Amino acid sequence: MNDTDHAILAFELEHWQYQGNKERVIQERFGFSPNRYYQRLNRLLDEPEALKQQPALVKRLLDQRDKRAQRRTARDV
Repeated sequence: MNDTDHAILAFELEHWQYQGNKERVIQERFGFSPNRYYQRLNRLLDEPEALKQQPALVKRLLDQRDKRAQRRTARDV
């Protein structure tokens, strides 16, 4: 994990503190489009080091990702 990866995990812990739109803050803070940010976050969630660094956060985000995938699957059936 590099410094940006650590910053992304920290942001996911504290993003609620920022006023305004999360996507706008992502662009301002990281210089990524929201799409690119979420792609990187999703890859990061699959990294063992991320789980080691922030186990509760990673587990919560993985649960959210799994629930979204289940909803998409249910809609497609």
